[in-house]
Amino acid sequence: MSTHHMKEIDMTGKVLILGGSGKIGHHAGQAFKDAGWQVDYYRRGTDMTKAAQGADVIVNGLNPPAYHDWANLIPPITAQVIAAARANGATVIIPGNVYNYGDRGGEWSDQTPQVPVSRKGQIRKEMEEIYRAAGVPVIILRAGNFIDPLANGDVMSMVHLRGIKSGKLTIAGGPDVMQAYCYLPDWARAAVMVANRRADLAPFEDIPFPGHAFSGAQLRDELERQLGRPVRFSRFPWWIMSALSPVWELAREMKEMRYLWETSHWLGRDKFDRLLPGFQDTPFDAVIRASLAAQIDPDKAMRPGGKPVVAQ
Repeated sequence: MSTHHMKEIDMTGKVLILGGSGKIGHHAGQAFKDAGWQVDYYRRGTDMTKAAQGADVIVNGLNPPAYHDWANLIPPITAQVIAAARANGATVIIPGNVYNYGDRGGEWSDQTPQVPVSRKGQIRKEMEEIYRAAGVPVIILRAGNFIDPLANGDVMSMVHLRGIKSGKLTIAGGPDVMQAYCYLPDWARAAVMVANRRADLAPFEDIPFPGHAFSGAQLRDELERQLGRPVRFSRFPWWIMSALSPVWELAREMKEMRYLWETSHWLGRDKFDRLLPGFQDTPFDAVIRASLAAQIDPDKAMRPGGKPVVAQ
């Protein structure tokens, strides 16, 4: 589909947010509110099709936490969302991830073959295929590791910065391995922008959200610059994950994803820049500043209802 003619459309409508208490749901709700949309939140256990009445867009922020039982929990969520979208003529926006691509590194785009090497990657690939075949309008806005300025169980608070008060940066792979990251307030603003352009998009769109890509070494350099003191690497304790994996589901599921931390990758920007030419990412230094604030001085960090640090 030709997209060069697409321009910013000032549209508002009604959006139903699924998973409003989660990372995606919170930031998406805030961004749609800021853009003047009517925002409704789905309450778990209620009739989703009824909740979606009158909705133009459904943002699917539902994902079983801590990798819990994806194989059994994701298919019924998918079926519910498709039924709700079909009944109400709504477009579904999904935060895709990079698990679909497997362990062949480099630049990943919507043209990259999806050859997952993990069970979770296979589940997500199958989930997307079901959406594609369903015949409802779907936008996959695909992103890397989430960075949440609320430190709500994101990779910065749980892994990288957990020892930063004692001058340690925890890395789960080699220091020079590139990883794709997604600052959630930015993803949410992009979701609003693609929602505004949904009439011009294909029935199923796979849009990589490039965000920021950096290595552990680049993150350490920026942390040292902002903190004004040395930061040393600390290795993520994979051995503990191995030891506990027989009895702890999260350890087992994290261990399966170890390959990704050793696979240099980033998300290509060509399609994203073509569709959203005016988009401005929050600068890398501001993203790291927000993450540090959340970790070192949570009272000063962004709280629900507050405003995140975003590009002006």
